[in-house]
Amino acid sequence: MSEQALEVVKRALEAFDSGDLMRILALTDPDFEAEVSSEVSAEPDTYRGHDGVRRYFDSFAEAMDDVHFEGERFWEIDDSVVVALRLTARGRRTAIAVEQHSAGVWTVRDGKILTIRAYASLARALQSVGLPPGGR
Repeated sequence: MSEQALEVVKRALEAFDSGDLMRILALTDPDFEAEVSSEVSAEPDTYRGHDGVRRYFDSFAEAMDDVHFEGERFWEIDDSVVVALRLTARGRRTAIAVEQHSAGVWTVRDGKILTIRAYASLARALQSVGLPPGGR
């Protein structure tokens, strides 16, 4: 894994945090696929391609305001970057603050995000790429 891939993941997270869809799409491979399981979301789904990226962000817009993504820690392993992620938001109707800690395994191809696999725990994400639950 090159330093470049880690930088692509960090730039993509900054774009996610900004909510700037054009910036997000510019960093997303046309063959993009994100798998969000029921452990992470009340509405689990697989999001494919640029239309899937749009659909993912549209799902937030319906229910949440002030959505922010923060990569707290990063691990590089083979062709993947594991990200400890903190998501914060506020309910659109209730104004209730929401905070979720999860993790993702991101892969990069040709300078763009190709896949994201979301996990409810950092330990599970690390184990999925062969690292011990505490990382290294």
